[in-house]
Amino acid sequence: MTSINEQPIPAARPVIGEEEIEAAVRVLRSGRVVQGPEVAAFEEGFSEVVDGRHCVAVNSGTSALHLLLLALGIGPGDEVIVPSFSFAASANAVRLVGADVVFADIEPGSFGLDPAAVEAAITPRTAAIMPVHLYGHPAAMDKLMPIAEKHKLAVVEDACQAHAAALNGTPVGAFGAGGTFSFYPTKNMHSLEGGMVTTADAELARTLRLLRNQGMEQRYANEIVGANMRMTDVAAAVGRVQLTKLDGWTEQRRANAAYLDAHISNPAVITPPVAEGARHVYHQYTIRVRGDRDAAMAALTEAGVGNAVYYPTPIHRLKPYWEPDQKAGRTWDLPETERAAAEVVSLPVHPSLTESELERIANAVNTLGAKL
Repeated sequence: MTSINEQPIPAARPVIGEEEIEAAVRVLRSGRVVQGPEVAAFEEGFSEVVDGRHCVAVNSGTSALHLLLLALGIGPGDEVIVPSFSFAASANAVRLVGADVVFADIEPGSFGLDPAAVEAAITPRTAAIMPVHLYGHPAAMDKLMPIAEKHKLAVVEDACQAHAAALNGTPVGAFGAGGTFSFYPTKNMHSLEGGMVTTADAELARTLRLLRNQGMEQRYANEIVGANMRMTDVAAAVGRVQLTKLDGWTEQRRANAAYLDAHISNPAVITPPVAEGARHVYHQYTIRVRGDRDAAMAALTEAGVGNAVYYPTPIHRLKPYWEPDQKAGRTWDLPETERAAAEVVSLPVHPSLTESELERIANAVNTLGAKL
């Protein structure tokens, strides 16, 4: 139980400091608040995170996925292979362009797409593979990219939880045809709200810029049908400040995770493994609980340790996907996905944690005891 003098430790703690506030006020006072110089500067700065790729800022991570699929020409008649163990936005973006979602199972360690399951799911209609770098751990891109190349498929990286993660020295968002990032307030860095598409293809980047701005580069000279998915300069200004702190925050997350790895010793709990060559950036520190997860979560909450399940219901079991599949007689064999959804619990790992808070988190997990 939390003592009178101990405040509960939140699962996430978004940072909005004086520098972010000053940047937002500066832009508001300038009167130039939408798709201006701050957005361009943010795109240029974020390019350094993804090996110099072109960056196109938009209003959310979901918009980033949506526009990337549109820009790649993916639509009705196409299939995109997606993990079901992810936030619904991954699959929603596929549906929004009119393509069909094909779910593939995940690896138990990284929670990313299982390359063997992906290869087994490929059909003549498959147009793309969407690896999700879940919780900040890179998917098995070293195995997924050769599969995509063999079958001439686009790779659309959902890196919305994985800013600055890498595999064998290559940052996520720099592997496929394009990558996508989210700047929602609880992410490893944020812009209040926003997203980014990354690509090595200059022509694809230009198409993305057109799509986000009603299909025009010059005012009233519309070249294609587009939408309004622009990022504001206020958001970009906040993002630029956060970007200067990303390296430090990332190392603190990794240090916090290392502390928890070393101090959690409950045999009923599996701490997050890290694949060889992977740079995990710990958007979430996600353990597996072998036993009564609900009781374990209740005990953690009673001890003042914030916790959450991401995600309790796999996408293929959500109503917009489950009901059409049932009507079509389609079923998915995803045992690792089902197991993960039943076992995972995410603990605080954010860079604002103090050493005493880390000690409380580890102790709370180790003393779950009979609760499991």
